[in-house]
Amino acid sequence: MASDMEVIKELDRQGRLVLPKEWREKYAKDGRIVLRVEGDKITIRPYKLVDLTKFFDKIEVDLKSDLSDWKSVRRELLEIR
Repeated sequence: MASDMEVIKELDRQGRLVLPKEWREKYAKDGRIVLRVEGDKITIRPYKLVDLTKFFDKIEVDLKSDLSDWKSVRRELLEIR
């Protein structure tokens, strides 16, 4: 299957769009996709979980709470400053 292609599809009576089986098997193995609307263009792309570990140790916060008391830390982080 070519990587750059356009396909004209018709919506069913309920307004649903059916993706071809080959596309679902290749790009939506877990049954999820991302739809993005940009002006008059709709983009469909595979849904991928973000690796949050790349954000670990990336933020510094000045807290007065004791880190062993998670409830007070959470409360302080959620305060509107």
